[in-house]
Amino acid sequence: MSAGARLRVRLGTAAVGWVTAATAAEIVAVAPEARFDAGVLTLPDASSFEAMGKALAARGLVRWRNEPFSVRAVPDQPELARLDRGALPLLGIWSEGVHMNGLVRRADEPWLWVAERAMDKALDPGKLDHLVAGGVPAGLSPWETLCKEAAEEAAIPPALAHRAVLVGRSAYAMERPEGLRRDRLHHYDLWLPEDFVPYPADGEVAGFALWPLRRVFEALRETDAFKFNVALVLIDLFLRLGLIDAASADGKRLRAALGASVAP
Repeated sequence: MSAGARLRVRLGTAAVGWVTAATAAEIVAVAPEARFDAGVLTLPDASSFEAMGKALAARGLVRWRNEPFSVRAVPDQPELARLDRGALPLLGIWSEGVHMNGLVRRADEPWLWVAERAMDKALDPGKLDHLVAGGVPAGLSPWETLCKEAAEEAAIPPALAHRAVLVGRSAYAMERPEGLRRDRLHHYDLWLPEDFVPYPADGEVAGFALWPLRRVFEALRETDAFKFNVALVLIDLFLRLGLIDAASADGKRLRAALGASVAP
């Protein structure tokens, strides 16, 4: 028992997630092929794993989103199965996402496009977010996901989105209302023309506002207005652009907390 007193989940011989004892009991109830031994819950193959996810959704334990994501032991290893995005936190499975800093150069300081999440979003409605952000679905790379989300979320033309640059990666694990989030984020910067104005193309964003980067820094430091995982990507941005002195004691602690995975 670890990872917050959760039980290890295996797909065949590969360790892929963590579940609470209550969720383990639900899985055993809907998946007769599941084996429970020495604190480890094992499902034999990909088909049984995917069927288990659908059965949990039928019981109302998972908000089915009809978005298949890859199941891997750790990021960058081969795909072992596919599972709906809504089931990943319940099972403590790794997922991947992209976040893009939409930046504008002005004489006084850099500015950042800030999105306000729509109020009908199931997770973190009304919170502030990046110009472009989203989960990486099965079958797409982080770069392909970024370009897709740029068009869908902010109406950024492909030729402009392709100027985005991978600047870092970070990873975290944390308890959330939806379960245990284990996510790896790919950080991108895109410097936009001053005359470019995004608009919400798919309804997931209520609107966009262009803020001086100093205002973003103060809002993140003083409030909880931003979506929880946006903070990691913004702290990395502040360290790189000098709003946080990377050579200071605080800067070194923050860089260490972000981890070595921040390097692209």
